[in-house]
Amino acid sequence: MAEFSQNRGKRRDGEVLGGAVDFLLANARLVLGVGGAAVLGIATLAVKRLIDRATSPRDEDDAKQDSTCLEDSWQELSLLKATPRLQPRPRPAALSQPVPPPAPSPPAPEGPADAPTSPQLCSPVPSVCLTFQEKLLAFERDHVTMPVAHVALAKELAGDIALELQAYLRNKFPELPFGALVPGGPLYDGLQAGAADPVRLLVPLALEPGLWSLVPGVDTVARDPRCWAVRRTQLEFHPRGSSPWDRFLVGGYLSSRVLLELVRKALTASVNWPAIGSLLGCLIRPCVASEELLLEVQHERLDLRVAVLLATAGAQAGDLLLAWPLEGLAGNLWLQDWYPAEAAQLRALDERDAGTRRRLLLLLCGVCRGHPALGRLGRSPLAQVVLHLGEQEADWGEEALGERFLQALELLIGSLERASLPCRFSRGVNLLDGLREEDIDDMGCALYWGLRAPEGLL
Repeated sequence: MAEFSQNRGKRRDGEVLGGAVDFLLANARLVLGVGGAAVLGIATLAVKRLIDRATSPRDEDDAKQDSTCLEDSWQELSLLKATPRLQPRPRPAALSQPVPPPAPSPPAPEGPADAPTSPQLCSPVPSVCLTFQEKLLAFERDHVTMPVAHVALAKELAGDIALELQAYLRNKFPELPFGALVPGGPLYDGLQAGAADPVRLLVPLALEPGLWSLVPGVDTVARDPRCWAVRRTQLEFHPRGSSPWDRFLVGGYLSSRVLLELVRKALTASVNWPAIGSLLGCLIRPCVASEELLLEVQHERLDLRVAVLLATAGAQAGDLLLAWPLEGLAGNLWLQDWYPAEAAQLRALDERDAGTRRRLLLLLCGVCRGHPALGRLGRSPLAQVVLHLGEQEADWGEEALGERFLQALELLIGSLERASLPCRFSRGVNLLDGLREEDIDDMGCALYWGLRAPEGLL
């Protein structure tokens, strides 16, 4: 009986507390809105259960049930906290009456300048969808075009290095008639694709007329159409030793390899580059690891590479033969330099219709230079692709640059599939001959996926 009375008293207390809760929730709904009232109700219920559990003993089943209900209440509370609460609106008297706008939120109290402020929700910025043409022009602006000030500084440094190196060669080898060193290349022809392309510093050899003749590479034991042999002639009238270049003869031919070794030793061991760099306000170091004759120049405003090229005149006016590190039987031959002819023809085609062929070449060079597989493609194959494409009667304005870029990729893919890219100036020369089959496969795969998603190449 006492237990029944106790339980009955507890129920009466619960009814009184429940009535108070209902009254509180009914008034809170008007003030806090539905969401706030729900939060307050759940919190009040949780407090009530905690008080009941502390003041009266419970069996295990009731304890488990209250624990489960309490956990569910916290989960609901977390969900309600994550839901944004809206300002309550007064109910209109009739449907025809307009709903008044929500009352403006009260201004924040003025406080010190370093008081924390509540974060404000910002509307998301709409994403800008650029076309491939726009992305290509942005890539050209950010990664290909050199600033005018950097171009002027690079030309100044290249000219100063040419003067210093010319003075050194004349003092070191007074018996060898080297011509005037002339800096040139893409930097001077508007074809510089960033600072990675080296400045060409030509070191011309003044060969005596009548004592030397050119032999095509296909007529030598090397059978290489890219090269030429420089043969010593008139030995019966001008015996060996009458020319200062006779000391570099190998089998009756002027050896490019022997001349390269001579100049390489001078550049790496004899030239006082620290003193020259200090005079010019930069740091100059010969690149020992490279087979080419390269100088690395570091200035506070830019980095520059200078390629020292021993050269002699070719068979036709304007042609150049370079002393290049070739392998095998062609090691003593001279490599035909196609760059002057490529640059001159691209310039003539662009001037004819105000085209963008040279800009296309710069974009191709910039894309290939930064790609792990396409970096094996040199400037000459890319220039030949642009020349093959450039003679077509098509729109070469800036608005068609993206379309021409994709056409160049298609032409490259076709050439790699055949493993053949004939030179425009010598049909017997395949510009892809120096590439391995694995390199061709890697480049073809990269270009294929680049043609499907060209933005990935930029």
